[in-house]
Amino acid sequence: MGELEQYLRSRQPADEAEQLRRQQAMHGLRRQIQNQLTSTGDLKHLPPDEARAFAWEQAWAMVQAAAEGEYRDLLLNREEKAAIVRRVLAGMFGLGPLEDLVSDPTVTEVMVNGPHCIFVERRSAGHKAVLARAMDPLGGPLAFDDSTELLTTIERIVAPVNRKVDESNPIVDARLPNGSRVNVVLSPISLDGHALTIRTFPEPITIQRLAEIGSLPQWLAELLRQMVLARYNLVISGGTGSGKTTFLNALSQFIPPDERVVTVEDAAELQLRQVQNLVRLEARPPNLEGKGAIPIRDLVRTALRMRPDRIIVGEVRGGEALDMLQAMNTGHDGSMTTGHANSAQDMISRLETMVLMSGVDLPLPAVRRQIGAAVDFIIQLSRMPDRSRKIVQVSEVATAETGEVVVRDLALRAPGGELEPTGLVVENTHKFRLAGIRPDSPLVRLE
Repeated sequence: MGELEQYLRSRQPADEAEQLRRQQAMHGLRRQIQNQLTSTGDLKHLPPDEARAFAWEQAWAMVQAAAEGEYRDLLLNREEKAAIVRRVLAGMFGLGPLEDLVSDPTVTEVMVNGPHCIFVERRSAGHKAVLARAMDPLGGPLAFDDSTELLTTIERIVAPVNRKVDESNPIVDARLPNGSRVNVVLSPISLDGHALTIRTFPEPITIQRLAEIGSLPQWLAELLRQMVLARYNLVISGGTGSGKTTFLNALSQFIPPDERVVTVEDAAELQLRQVQNLVRLEARPPNLEGKGAIPIRDLVRTALRMRPDRIIVGEVRGGEALDMLQAMNTGHDGSMTTGHANSAQDMISRLETMVLMSGVDLPLPAVRRQIGAAVDFIIQLSRMPDRSRKIVQVSEVATAETGEVVVRDLALRAPGGELEPTGLVVENTHKFRLAGIRPDSPLVRLE
């Protein structure tokens, strides 16, 4: 009995023995066909597209023959036969049991906790996240056959982006061709088997759509559009999974298409499809000899020499924060970035720490002046108890006469309530005036 059969049997009550037998038979047929096709030499000499088409024809013929012969008692219908063939091809050319999940537009996260434990997070109609075990179209919980199949899938993911994962390099970040973010932790670092996490990024969602599903009020959606047009510098802050990248993508859609934009990311996720003059830069990790790394900080410095109108850094984590602040202070108004923090004030503290990590010997008052002069607004996002993602704080950043960074909360979301203005209004209206924009917003008052 194989590893997968033992796992399935352990998960099934005794009164479902017949269902279990059928599932095992379908999985056995899939493996049998896949092994036959893999062992043939015909596929090795064909171009990828032709090899896939040939494999489909051969697999379908094998399924048909098996359904009329050795496996006729299964009474396979057409949908089940097609599911078997899809899994065969996914195992040979794609991501195995994960193939359908990463192409599903409702899936936001795929979590593999060892070969026999796969969870999936989906967006519901209200854009709330629903976490559940992934189910196999062939029956039972979705799973890999064994650790070897899971490792083969991981290697197939990391190879195209010039990453290598093995015992000497067991932790790897990568991305799929569609931009999905991938994290890998191999066993025995991951105690229960190889761990694979895929965060998918479907079609970019708009600010208007975020307003419709309750992530922010309509009046703020319009104000944010005007802030981007007026070229205010924005920092999107929040915890892990709070929707920072999604929100940054949505904001970037307001950038005029004729501006020159340079994006800098650790793994390419931003989608600025309306910008015509766009340069996308992606960091590179060191090779097996520990050489050849190109960190985000080097890319931000390079971006400054490319005559951008705006620079967008996917996320600041370290010393590149100093270069980002200097870019905001030297004629690149309208730049944006994201960062991990639990509040706007916490984001300021994080920026101070990251600047001090840059290795540049700056006194703390000078660092704070840099932050106060560079960052105009902080938009704080949070993941709510119902797994929805919402704006919980909108704050203006300024520098006091004492040199301290002042964070003025313009709007706050009370626990269980809606985002409401605090009564304070924007003090720095200079960019609105220069752009000829007069916001009709409770947060802005232009005399």
